[in-house]
Amino acid sequence: MSETSFREPQSGGSLILAWQAKAKTILIVGGGAVAAGRVFSALEADANVRVVAPALCAELQHRADTKQIRWNERVFEDSDLDGASMVLTAISDRDESRRIATMCRERRIPVNAADINDLCDFWFMSTHRDHSVQIAVSTNSKAPRLANRIRRTVASALPRGTGLAVEKIGRLRQRIREVDPSPTNGKRRMNWLTQLCDYWPIEQLARMDSDNIDDLLAAYVQQADPQSVTIAHDSAPQSPTLASNAVSEQTSDKAANGTRGSLVLVGAGVGDPDLLTVRAHRELRHADIVLADKLIPEAVLGIISCEIYTARKFPGAASEAQDDLNRRGLAELAQGKRVVRLKQGDPFVYGRGGEEILFYRSHGYEAEIVPGLSSAINGPGLCGIPVTHRGVADQVLVVSGANRNGDLPTVPEYVSTRTLVILMAVKRLPDIVKLLSNASYPDSLPLAIVERAGCPDQRTVRATLSSIVDTVERVGHNAPGLIVAGNAVNVLSDAAIQDRFLDSSVAGLHSGE
Repeated sequence: MSETSFREPQSGGSLILAWQAKAKTILIVGGGAVAAGRVFSALEADANVRVVAPALCAELQHRADTKQIRWNERVFEDSDLDGASMVLTAISDRDESRRIATMCRERRIPVNAADINDLCDFWFMSTHRDHSVQIAVSTNSKAPRLANRIRRTVASALPRGTGLAVEKIGRLRQRIREVDPSPTNGKRRMNWLTQLCDYWPIEQLARMDSDNIDDLLAAYVQQADPQSVTIAHDSAPQSPTLASNAVSEQTSDKAANGTRGSLVLVGAGVGDPDLLTVRAHRELRHADIVLADKLIPEAVLGIISCEIYTARKFPGAASEAQDDLNRRGLAELAQGKRVVRLKQGDPFVYGRGGEEILFYRSHGYEAEIVPGLSSAINGPGLCGIPVTHRGVADQVLVVSGANRNGDLPTVPEYVSTRTLVILMAVKRLPDIVKLLSNASYPDSLPLAIVERAGCPDQRTVRATLSSIVDTVERVGHNAPGLIVAGNAVNVLSDAAIQDRFLDSSVAGLHSGE
């Protein structure tokens, strides 16, 4: 690979770390409000905290009285540095801060001097804490107040119960390691937990109880799909008969008044609420209930204020999940409600939208159609891949990675000016590569895995037909994703690819590898 294919570092940043301070001694010089903030952060990290100051503010006095900290009631002495793993100064005497910092450097003790940037080995960031989840924002000491605003914005976007979800997944992870401790099974543990974490909404993971964790542990031991376990007391779907009886016995006011329900089929696009159409936004605001696909991103669901019924997952049997949604849709329509059926991407591009139109039409309901951006075309574009480009690609072929019987797709012979987009196929990547190789697609053909396009954590992994499997094996995969094959994959400049469309874990993984 040529040197120009590597991303150039941008100077001026900090090395962001999570410092393991448990049982280490942190010395804090000063007894005011700034020192109190430093003490609180150190205590949350389970450090042993020593404070040196002639007097303490009310908060620090409370912590000293309750034995949370050790207080030396005097000014700093050089011997206070003995045994310290870290030193934080929060005093108004800048000359004394400089003297303390100089001694720390001589002893190789990391030091932070409040409000004196050039003395600091590190800075404190604006942090959000929710159980084990910690989010820190740094402006590299340029705009601390603005860091607080950025932190609040990030924290407000987190799904409700994020910290609890992490705690409960951590509990399950520990139990899995107890029943399957072998280091050689690390990848199996990771892959299984990845499926669990990627599948269930964070809010639902937060509601898991001990029985749910027991059920998930049993599923892991049996190597069953984690999607097969019902968690957080998700109620079982009603049978068509029960649903029909419920509707007939408990009709809504709308139905009682003779109001007929209405149905709108809405495409959710590629994941970003800002990329929904204006019509889609309006329909979601005016809906009485939204019937949503399982993979609708949380950011899109977050703009909905009415009830959301999410598609149930029947592992290996997508038709059963579809039937469950159809039953619920009919029940709500019979009550005179405005029903929005929210489907990922565009409902008519491998979204089974046509099947739903025919189903509801057979029951006397005609759906309105609100198209959405299809990931097949717009997903690559959002990640820096134009599916057509003058002189490079003049045609696009979109196929599904599995037909109705789960078989591999049929692909035509290789054409150098065609971009091939394969949906729902990343889990079958080795089979797809073999399929293309057998169809005479060249080993050097650029390939990309486009992951979670339109979401804040979108990512692109680039390689060639011959190297893509090894590359994905090395960097992992974040579902959902699609495969793009063709010379248009790398038609944009390397700089554009690396600066905008790759994260650090996959930097440089494109056709030159």
